[in-house]
Amino acid sequence: MHEIFDHTADLGVRIETASLPSLFAEAGRAILEVIAGDPGQVRPREEVSFAIAGNDPAWLLLDWLAEVLAAFDLRRLLLAEFDVTITSTGLRATARGERYDPSRHVLAHEVKAVTQHEFDLHQTATGWEATFILDI
Repeated sequence: MHEIFDHTADLGVRIETASLPSLFAEAGRAILEVIAGDPGQVRPREEVSFAIAGNDPAWLLLDWLAEVLAAFDLRRLLLAEFDVTITSTGLRATARGERYDPSRHVLAHEVKAVTQHEFDLHQTATGWEATFILDI
């Protein structure tokens, strides 16, 4: 599950999941919700792959969020479904979605960047938690 909260001129996202890969997938879905409002309007028509090197989960999450945001900024891809695998050397993911179509998609926010302000990722007794702020 994820929660989106107001943060001055930004939006914050807080995520709690049982595993690190599910946290990364949920973070991708949260980015979509902030950009497009209703994730249900996005169909899984196109598939893209991601590979990010790294062994620090926090930096890996920041890089992942930047890649998901760049997919929209550079290719106009709204990504709705995510399969994420994390190893000791990095992340591999497959995401599915579709290109932004102004006749079908209503955008909610322009996300300028994922910030490091108040960024937190930590393991808990029941899984993982993350908090990050999106500059809108």
